[in-house]
Amino acid sequence: MACKSLKGALMGAQRTLVRLGIAAAMFLVFVLQIGRVLPLSLVDNIERATYDARILLTMSNTVDPQVVIIDLDEKSIIAEGHWPWPRDKFAALVTNAFDKYKVRTLGFDINFPEADTRASGLDALDALGKSAFADLPGYAERLQAIRPQLDYEAQFGASLKGRSTVLGYVFKDSTAPGGAESIAAIGPPALDAKATQLYNVDFYQNNAFTGNLPVLQSNAASAGYFDNSHGLDVDGVFRRVPLVQSYQGALYPSLALETTRLALGAPPVQFEFDPPDQRASVNLEALVIGALRIPVDEHVQAFVPYRGRWPSFNYISATDVIRGTADASKLDGKVVLVGTSAPGLLDLRVTPVGQAYPGVEVHASLISGMLDGRIKHKAPYYDGIHVVMLLVIAAALAFAAARLAPLASGALALGLIAAVIALAFGLWAANFIMPLGTPVLFTVTLFLLLTFYGYFIESRNVRQVSKQFGEYIPPEMVEMLASNPALASEEGDKRNMTVLFSDVRGFTTISEKLDSKELTKLMNQFLTPLTRVIREHRGTVDKYMGDAIMAFWGAPLPDENHATNALLAGMAMTKVVRELDADFEAKGWPKLYIGVGLNSGDMTVGNMGSEYRRAYTVLGDAVNLGSRLESLTKEYGVYFIVSEATRNAGPKDWAYRELDFVKVKGKNEPVAIYEPLGPKDAIDPNLRNDLARHRGAMKLYRTQLWDQAEAELFNLSRSGRPHKIYEIFLERIQYLRANPPGAKWDGAFTATHK
Repeated sequence: MACKSLKGALMGAQRTLVRLGIAAAMFLVFVLQIGRVLPLSLVDNIERATYDARILLTMSNTVDPQVVIIDLDEKSIIAEGHWPWPRDKFAALVTNAFDKYKVRTLGFDINFPEADTRASGLDALDALGKSAFADLPGYAERLQAIRPQLDYEAQFGASLKGRSTVLGYVFKDSTAPGGAESIAAIGPPALDAKATQLYNVDFYQNNAFTGNLPVLQSNAASAGYFDNSHGLDVDGVFRRVPLVQSYQGALYPSLALETTRLALGAPPVQFEFDPPDQRASVNLEALVIGALRIPVDEHVQAFVPYRGRWPSFNYISATDVIRGTADASKLDGKVVLVGTSAPGLLDLRVTPVGQAYPGVEVHASLISGMLDGRIKHKAPYYDGIHVVMLLVIAAALAFAAARLAPLASGALALGLIAAVIALAFGLWAANFIMPLGTPVLFTVTLFLLLTFYGYFIESRNVRQVSKQFGEYIPPEMVEMLASNPALASEEGDKRNMTVLFSDVRGFTTISEKLDSKELTKLMNQFLTPLTRVIREHRGTVDKYMGDAIMAFWGAPLPDENHATNALLAGMAMTKVVRELDADFEAKGWPKLYIGVGLNSGDMTVGNMGSEYRRAYTVLGDAVNLGSRLESLTKEYGVYFIVSEATRNAGPKDWAYRELDFVKVKGKNEPVAIYEPLGPKDAIDPNLRNDLARHRGAMKLYRTQLWDQAEAELFNLSRSGRPHKIYEIFLERIQYLRANPPGAKWDGAFTATHK
């Protein structure tokens, strides 16, 4: 038995180790995914989807009045003419924006890399001065006098001068297919090449640009790039934008960052590290401009804090600003961007909040978020948080799956998912981004794998045990066996157990009086409650033999109280038979009486039989003795006989009537047999007195004091509580008096019946 327990413990440990192995393998796969050693697009897609979901579920869907967009919309194109417009229109727009509408800062989400003299007619007039009008007196002088009025580039440049204006430009990759060259000019860097050597930051590198005409750029206060190709996610969605990029060793600001910086009075851009000493830094935490702290990631990217679906800002048609008909209250003191929502100008982007989202609103959302302090922070230790979360989830699910039922494990998995979601949204509200999609996917995947393992592998043990023992033992014992399959080994095992045999008295006579259908119904109605009693007392039904039942205790599950449970079951069986009397009588069936025999001892238990049919059963001398004891119930006029071994192993507070010291057929060694009567406290005092007198008579009988024994037994038989045992021993005394057994007699009686 100790070997079985050890084997069961080892199998339980093995199942736990297998689950831990599954969890460890899944953990390793996801860690490699986090480290980009084993990139899994599904995991990345789910993480991005949960990021988008947090934006959609928490965005305010309000309009921010502090940032305004002057829109090159369809209305303006119809009113001002086809695109591109003459530069004098932009001069008028800038002049009115500052002089009439008092804007604070004006940024352009467009750039002007090429001269446009055709719109003013200067090219044509210059050509005429060299051809048809070359000989016309005063033509050259007159053209020179009106040239400033027709030089729209100079007018646009003049409108920018001395004002808080930011021109836009685009960085390009000259190594890309087709190549690229730098065109026009860009504004000053945020930091020069020497300063960037102090930083250990993975800035995005560029080697070409498309800027603005020098006459424009030199007059504007600053410039910022508005291309976001580096920050574009692989699914084509704009979720973050690099605020600073590198070109020829210097750092250049984005349009959003530079517009915000000028709106704050043009403080310098600073970098915040953890630890603070930038020369020894490993973690870039944020950019600082004046009083604003802007969280960024390792590539100096900021997550776009979308306010809601388009539009999230006040839009004013560019034509209304050019013609001076705009609502001044919406522009006064505001940070303004010039951009377009017109589909024909192709500045629409895919974002988490819309598939055709104006690019200018991406920049506006960044400016708004920087001013309000709403930029989300993805900390440098984001991956570390990721790994710790997965480790905790893996350990919790692995140990739970080994110890909890599937439903409880499922509840734990749901609880872990709920905790991760609650934590993610709680930190999101504090502007902190933590992993969500990956731990949720990991939890679901690991739970399913562990569940499949339990179902397809371990449940095979349940099905095997159910198939093997389901007809013999109660369902709860089947579950216990399934959880410890070592106890249900089909191999033979020697155990100390208790066996029960019961049989119907006079069954042959009863069967002759009933037809086959009635007899079948009677047996089913009779055997069902007796089987129920056996199962309720943790017994294993071995077999039905016609009207007889064979059962045992102590296998397949070990049972330290096998004798007590068998004894209680036997007593209950004799009572249950009497409960059937009324129903049997109503159906015209005879009353049934049973005999029950119990014996305890060492037995061999296991699956036995042939290659054609096997059964889980018990064998051995102790089993045979149990069968003989049941047969003796008829001889001694009792319904229940137990051996001395069962009496000694059973409850200590029970009363028994000693029946005999008998050699059963097939055995040379005599055994003491008893009739169990129940707990001593429940026995009638007169019966307790009879039992004491009977024990005394048995001592007299075994010492061959025939006369005294006979007198005591005779008195007992006349006490008003007769018992067949008294008659048996009175007859036996007469025989032994006439046939003395001799001095070596051990008091045993040899039974001649099975």
